[in-house]
Amino acid sequence: MPENTALTTPSASVKTSALVPPVARREPHTVSLHGQTLHDDYAWLRNKDTPEVTAYLEQENAYTADAMRGTESLQATLYKEMLSHIQETDESVPYLSNGFYYFIRTLEGSQYPIHCRRAATEGSPEEILLDVNKLAEGEPYMAVGGLAVSPSGILLAYSTDNTGFRQYTLRIRNLTTGEDLPDTFPRTGSFTWAADSVTLFFTTEDEQTKRHDKLFRYVLGGESPQLILEEPDERFNLGVGQTRDRQYILVESGSHTTNECRFLPATEPTAALALIAPRLDDQEYYPDHRDGSFWIRTNDTTKNFRLVTAPVNSPGRDHWQDAYTGAPDVPLEDFDLFQSFLVLSERQAGLPTLAVHWLSPEGALGKASSIAFPEPTYTASAATNREFNTTKFRYSYTSLVSPASAYDYDVLTSTSALLKQQPVPGGFSAANYASERLWITAADGTQVPVSLVYRRDQRAANNPLYVYGYGSYGYALPVGFSATRLSLLDRGVVMAYAHIRGGGELGDAWHDAGKMQVKINTFTDFIAVTEALVQQGFGSPNRVAIEGGSAGGLLMGAVVNLAAAAGKPHLFSVVLSHVPFVDVMNTMLDASLPLTVAEYEEWGNPNEPDAFATMRAYSPYDNLAAGPYPAMLVKTSLNDSQVMYWEPAKYVARLRTLKQNDTPLLLHINMEAGHGGASGRYDYLKEIAFDYAFLLTELGVEG
Repeated sequence: MPENTALTTPSASVKTSALVPPVARREPHTVSLHGQTLHDDYAWLRNKDTPEVTAYLEQENAYTADAMRGTESLQATLYKEMLSHIQETDESVPYLSNGFYYFIRTLEGSQYPIHCRRAATEGSPEEILLDVNKLAEGEPYMAVGGLAVSPSGILLAYSTDNTGFRQYTLRIRNLTTGEDLPDTFPRTGSFTWAADSVTLFFTTEDEQTKRHDKLFRYVLGGESPQLILEEPDERFNLGVGQTRDRQYILVESGSHTTNECRFLPATEPTAALALIAPRLDDQEYYPDHRDGSFWIRTNDTTKNFRLVTAPVNSPGRDHWQDAYTGAPDVPLEDFDLFQSFLVLSERQAGLPTLAVHWLSPEGALGKASSIAFPEPTYTASAATNREFNTTKFRYSYTSLVSPASAYDYDVLTSTSALLKQQPVPGGFSAANYASERLWITAADGTQVPVSLVYRRDQRAANNPLYVYGYGSYGYALPVGFSATRLSLLDRGVVMAYAHIRGGGELGDAWHDAGKMQVKINTFTDFIAVTEALVQQGFGSPNRVAIEGGSAGGLLMGAVVNLAAAAGKPHLFSVVLSHVPFVDVMNTMLDASLPLTVAEYEEWGNPNEPDAFATMRAYSPYDNLAAGPYPAMLVKTSLNDSQVMYWEPAKYVARLRTLKQNDTPLLLHINMEAGHGGASGRYDYLKEIAFDYAFLLTELGVEG
C-alpha cells in the first residue's frame, strides 16, 4: 500500500453500466389520514416470497454488479490491505468467572470465533465450549445470540440465528460430552441459570412483532417450560439476567423511556417474582445487589440519573436512599458494583469517564479515584467483570488512532496495567495519524461535538471528507479504532464522526433534543457539521462523502432531501446508506411490523395529527423530489428484521423516477443476511471493500 496516494479531482465513476437500470412497475396504493394522502406506488415490493419481487431484487443486484465491474481490482486491493492489518490468528484476554478463565480464539482462514475456557488451577487444559465455524457448516449465515454457563460449569446454554432475521434458537450443551441436549426453544432472547444449574429462565418473542413478551422457567428433563410472566403492553420488552454477586435473578420490563424490575433469589427458582418498584411513565431504574441492598441507577429526580440504595426486603421508591448524585451537566451512564468498591461511568463534555470509589462495610462511597485517559477523543468503558469479590476492575480503551486495549485497574494501588493492545500488523504506526475534537455551532446556536481523524502527512485543502452520523435512540456514537478505516486514511480521506442531537453523548437531554417533535435537529446538526468542516479546511466542497446505517440511513435520506430543498443539492458528493430506515410513514403506520409500536417513543405515533405532520415532513421516501442527487450506494439484506428490505428497495425505485442527473444510484441486497450484513469476518471485509471502492471512485481518489 502506498504511503502517499495521489489525490485527484473527481472524474472516474462507477456509473457506466452496460445494463439499463431496473424499472420497478408502479401500482398505485394510497393511505389517507389526518386530511393527507400518502402515495406509495411500490408497496407491492413487500411481497417477499413472490417470484416478481425476487426477480426485481436480482435485477438490482445484477445492475449494481455490472456498474461496479470496473472497481474489481480496487476492491481486491482494498480487501488485501484490510486483511493485512488484521491479526487473523488471535486470542482475547481471558476473564475469570466462577473458577474458569474464558476467552475467544480466532484462526487464520476461519470465518468465525471459537469460544474456549480453562480452569483457573495452574496447568489446566483448554476446553472448547463452542466452535462457531462448526455451527456454520452448511449455513449461509451464522450468529450467536448469547452464551451462559451453568453455575456447576457443566452445561452451556447458547442461542443461534442462521438466517440474519435475529430470531434465535436456544440450545443446551453438556460440556462434559460435547453433545447438545434434546431441549431446544425457538424465538428466544435473553436467558440465565438459577443457582441449581438445572433451572433455566428465558424470554421469547412474538413471532410477528418480534417483541420479547414472555418469560419462561424450565427445569431440565422436566415438563414443558412454565410461563411465569407475560408483558401485555406493546411498548415493552422483557429481559432476564442476574446480579453480579449471583444472588438474584432480575427481570426487566422496559420501553424506550420507562421500565420496572422484578427479582427472585437465584437459590429459590420456584419463588414468586417480587417487584422492586412499579413503572412510572418516563422513569427508568437499573438495579444490582450487594449485602442485602439493591443499588439502583435511576432518573426519577434528575434527567442525568442518580444512584440510590434500598433494602431487598422493602425496595420500593419510598425506601430509596441517595448514594450518589453527580453534577447537573454530567450524565451517570452506568455503574459497576463489587463487594468492596464501586465504579461510576459518567460523561463530561460528551467524553466517558470512570471513577472508582471504595465502599465502607455500610455501603458509603469513599473518595473517588479517576482513571485518566490521554487523548482528545476516545471511548472507555467497563469490560467483562464477572467476579464480585475482587480488587481488580477490567476496562477497555480505544480511540480513533489507538487500537482497542484491555486494562486491569488495581483498586489497592490505583494503577492500571495494560493486558493487551490489539495487534495491527501490516506496517501500522499510530504516530502517522492525528485525532481532534471540535465543537461546531448548529443552526440554532447549539454546540455539537465532532471527532476527527486523518493522516498527518496528507492534510491538504482538497482532501476528500467523509462524515458519519447516527443520532437516534440516545446512542452515543463510539469513537474507536478501525483497521479497515486505514485504507481511507492512507489515501488522504479526512474522517469525521458527528455527535449530533438524538444521540446520547451529552445525556438524555441530548437525546430528547433530537427525537419526536424536534427530530429535525438531528438532520440540521449534521448539515451544519458538514458545512463547517468544509469551511474550516478539512475537506474539499466537491469531495464530501457521508455514511449512515439503519436510523443513520434515515439521516442520510433526510439530509440529502433537506440540502436539495435549501438549494444545496451538491453539498454531498457520495452517500453510503446501509439498511436505511427511509420509509418512515408506511412503517410507523403498520403496527404489525416488528418494533413499530415500541418505536412510538422515539419517533412519535403517526396516528396522532401532530406526530404525523412532523414525521411526514422529514420521511425520506415521502419527500423525494425531482432534481439532481449525489452518487448513492444503498445496501440492505433480505432477512433484515429491523428495517425491512422493501424500505430501501422502494426508496431507490421512486428515486430513479425523479433523479435528473447521471450520478450512479445503486442498490445491493444481500440475499442471505440480516440487519448487520454478512456474518463471517472475511465476507464482512469484502462488503467493506465494496463500499470503499464505490466511495473512493466517486471521490476521484486513485487506487
